[in-house]
Amino acid sequence: MAVSRRNLLLGSAGALGAASFSFPNPAIAQSEPIKIGCLAAITGPSSAPTVGFNRGINFAVDSINAGGGVKGRKIELVMRDTQGDPTKAVNATQELISQAKVHAIWGPVNSGEALATTPIMARAKIPDIHPCVVETLIDTTKYPNAFRMAPSNSQWDDAVRNYCLNVLKVKKVAVIGDTTGYGVTAVGASVAAFKKDGADVVYQANIDATQPDMTPDMLRAKNAGSEAIVVWSVTTGMEARMFNTRAAMGWDVPFVGHPSLASGELAGLVEKPENWKKVYAVGYKSCSYDAAGKLPPKSEELVARLAKANIALNDTLLWWVAGGIDAIELIAKAVAESGSTESAGLIKYWNTLSKYPGYFGTYTFTPTQHNGYPTEEIVMSEASTAKNGTFALAPGYT
Repeated sequence: MAVSRRNLLLGSAGALGAASFSFPNPAIAQSEPIKIGCLAAITGPSSAPTVGFNRGINFAVDSINAGGGVKGRKIELVMRDTQGDPTKAVNATQELISQAKVHAIWGPVNSGEALATTPIMARAKIPDIHPCVVETLIDTTKYPNAFRMAPSNSQWDDAVRNYCLNVLKVKKVAVIGDTTGYGVTAVGASVAAFKKDGADVVYQANIDATQPDMTPDMLRAKNAGSEAIVVWSVTTGMEARMFNTRAAMGWDVPFVGHPSLASGELAGLVEKPENWKKVYAVGYKSCSYDAAGKLPPKSEELVARLAKANIALNDTLLWWVAGGIDAIELIAKAVAESGSTESAGLIKYWNTLSKYPGYFGTYTFTPTQHNGYPTEEIVMSEASTAKNGTFALAPGYT
């Protein structure tokens, strides 16, 4: 397992918004760094989201440390590459807790890994904030230390299903995912929800993300009469092969689904730019531009600051970058407000958040609700319209 550490001990110049918190509590001990463990699939087929998330967390840490840290305490990222492998993620989690002695953990960023690591963090009472969407990862009784700062899969699924049934007006769908824990769970939930709403799921499959030829599955979906293909996977290589196969078949079926359908990596993976048309991905109001090409003001400000810091957005998604920033800021704010890095204090602070204004979303947590992202901020995006990791709204939205 690849291992890297990053100790960010920067000077006071160049502080950005993340460093401008107001810290009313008594001073925290100056000597010990705030250790944040990071579980991320830096390499492997599920690495696309990590590219953006890591840019965001590093940007936030640089900003906070450049402004003097949190009451003088610098943040230290302790990064571990899980490679998208639940076994490696478990080993890394145990090492972060018992040896690195981190104060909080960001991640994993893949639900298949999080299904294996979340119980371990719960037993250790380590504060954990993550963007993983599988429903069962959030349970305030079993996992009172775990907080989700992205939508749950049911929120994504609702948006995708609504778009298919009420905007595209299709009734026959194929639902396809990869073979990860996330892909299997997401496909099962999506199929059940489509059937409950009266749709005909004419084909469903879980495909190995490394499968080189998508023709057999695409032919089965077409022969079954699919009017839309719903995709649940973070693997852009698999998605690009599906798009290329659709073009080779001369099939005009739309793809609808996971946010990774809009990842900038796909531009270099599709055989022709037009192969990426009629692809609609889950998106967010904070990362969607209007007819004039303008983002919401707070997002416009963030994109300008990222550009000034030479943070690339053309090959990733703004929501991944913004989510990484929000995660670090939420941990830093919890340390500042609680006055220490003790687990109980961080968890108690997060449990009080109401409409916390992040860059990716507006978060609300309570002791009995750790799903923090508001459903009303989810939209669908036209996948191939990327501009600095942001997108035009899909047809049908105003």
